[in-house]
Amino acid sequence: MVSERGQGTVEWVATVLLVSVLMLAAVAVGVRVPGASLARALADRLLCAASLSDGCGDEPTLIAAYGTEVGRIVRRQMPMLVFERGSSAVPVDFRSCRSSVCSHAAGEGLIQGTDERLPVTAFVHVIDCREEEAERTEAAGANCSGERAGNLYVQYWTYYADSATLRGVPVAGKKGYHRDDWESVQFRIGPEDRVEQRASSHHGYNYFLSDVNWMSDAGVAAHDGWGPETRLLLVSGGSHAGNSVGMPNVDRFTPGRRVHLVPLEQIAAETDARFAVSPPWLKGVWLDPEYGGTD
Repeated sequence: MVSERGQGTVEWVATVLLVSVLMLAAVAVGVRVPGASLARALADRLLCAASLSDGCGDEPTLIAAYGTEVGRIVRRQMPMLVFERGSSAVPVDFRSCRSSVCSHAAGEGLIQGTDERLPVTAFVHVIDCREEEAERTEAAGANCSGERAGNLYVQYWTYYADSATLRGVPVAGKKGYHRDDWESVQFRIGPEDRVEQRASSHHGYNYFLSDVNWMSDAGVAAHDGWGPETRLLLVSGGSHAGNSVGMPNVDRFTPGRRVHLVPLEQIAAETDARFAVSPPWLKGVWLDPEYGGTD
């Protein structure tokens, strides 16, 4: 007798994945959902097991760059990318794509890569201010003083070919446009595994999408943007500004395990690439993980 277990398993996996994604969508708009962390973990691991994740093979590279413990943390902490409805660009590796054509990804729901089959990519930078590593980190030029001491910082940097904050706005649209766009989501892992995150948003950092964010977005008011981890990066269309929670109008997502991760330290030391905006390694937060600006 021919077994039908395989089909049942596929259907079960699809059902669990669907429920997980629906729960994550609720979290994205700020709804407190019991088991959201479990849902996110299930979605990531099911996609990995189903070979839908290029990122599943990143761990050896990350371990080689950061050591076993930190390399695994880097892979685990990568958040799910959730894109605003109507957007089409996804983050890519600038070494292979620097145009909106090759970074375009059509469709809704699960985004597995660009239309030209390039992987959704994030670059990684680590600042380890924990007691056993702080001296070495500071010798490399980073700041581990004061409130930074004892924390492990993991920065995920996303590159977009351009930014169009005012896309579609008559006259003003051109003023809101520039080539090259670097954004980030950063994690602060403290003692006793306390984890917080913040996302870059124009000239500052934000946590919850809100109308009052304009002051930090414009850089006229200090706001560090840290809040409890959601392991979600909510990406606004056009500008690619990020938030950690509170975006209701979303229809596309890329699970963290689906994002290809690339250590950035060696690239930063060797690249001769030039950008219209400052790349991560020339920003204040590269050496000072608590820096409040995005310049």
